[in-house]
Amino acid sequence: MTSADHTATHLTGVIPPVVTPLNEDRTLDVAGLEAVLTRMLDAGVHGVFALGSTGETAFHPMSVREQILRETVRVVDGRVPVLAGVVAPQTAETIERIDQAQELGADGVVATAPFYAITARPQIQRHFELLGEHASVPVYAYDIPVCVHTKLAPDMLVDLGTSGAIAGVKDSSGDDVTFRRLVAMNRAAGSPLSLLTGHEVVVDGAYLSGADGSVPGLANVDPEGYVRLDAACRGGRWDEARQEQDRLAALMDIAFGVKGQSGWGAGVGAFKAALQLLGVTASRQVPQPFDALDEQDVAAVEAVLGRAGLLPRDR
Repeated sequence: MTSADHTATHLTGVIPPVVTPLNEDRTLDVAGLEAVLTRMLDAGVHGVFALGSTGETAFHPMSVREQILRETVRVVDGRVPVLAGVVAPQTAETIERIDQAQELGADGVVATAPFYAITARPQIQRHFELLGEHASVPVYAYDIPVCVHTKLAPDMLVDLGTSGAIAGVKDSSGDDVTFRRLVAMNRAAGSPLSLLTGHEVVVDGAYLSGADGSVPGLANVDPEGYVRLDAACRGGRWDEARQEQDRLAALMDIAFGVKGQSGWGAGVGAFKAALQLLGVTASRQVPQPFDALDEQDVAAVEAVLGRAGLLPRDR
C-alpha cells in the first residue's frame, strides 16, 4: 500500500464525503460548513469529497452547488485535494457539472453511471469515456447501484483506468466479492486506478484486500478515528486496525438506531444530529422532502455518542 498522496490523480487515505450543513430555513450554513471542514483538516484527512451522497448531491440546484463548492475550496485552501460530486442522470448534464466544478477549483470529480433511462454497458462505458475526454481534472467513477440501479463491472472499470478515462473508483456497492475482484484486476493491470471504499464498518477489510483509501460518511462525526484506522492499516498493525474499526462500527449505531427516518434520511440525519450534539454545527436540518431527526432519535444518537466518549464533558 502506498503512502498518503495529496494529489487527485491517485488518491489514498481518508477522503470524507462532507455533509452540507443547513440553517433552519434550509439555506447553506457557511459557518457550519467551515467548522466541519476545519475539524476534518485538523484531524489529518487526506482529501475531502463535496457534494457526494452524504453531501446532498441529489438535492441542490446549480446555484446552491456553486455556493457549496466555492466555500469548500475557500476553506480547504489547497491543503488537500477537493473532489466534487457531479452526479446527473445523463452525460450532457454531468459535463455541465464538471465544468462548474472545474471553474470553482475542484481537483477531481466523481460521477455515477447514467440513470433514469435504462442504459447498457456499451453506453455506460462511453459515458465515462466522454467525461474523461472532457474533464481537465481526474474523473472518479462512483459505484452506487442502490441509487442508480447499475453495478459497474470491474473489468470495464480497469479498462477505463488503463485508457486514462478515469483515475479511480469510489465503491459504495456493498458488494465485497466484486470489490475484491476489482482489486485483483486492477493490480494485474499495473494499478491504474485508485480504489476507495465507501463502507464505514469494513474499511479494515477493504484495506487488507488492497484498497487505497476510504470515503466514510461517519468521518464527519469522528475524523480522527478514521485517520488512526488508515495509519494502522498502512503500518500493517492489523490488530490495532481491527480494534479501531470495531469502535467505529459501534459508533455507526447512531444511524442504525434511527426509528423516525429511513435510508438516506436516517444516515445523514444521524450524522447531522451528532454534529449538532458535538457543538460543531448549529442545526441538524436536512433538505426537503426529508425532516430532521425528532427528539427521540436525537436522544438515541446522544446515547451512542456518550458511550463512545465523544460528547463534551459539560453535557
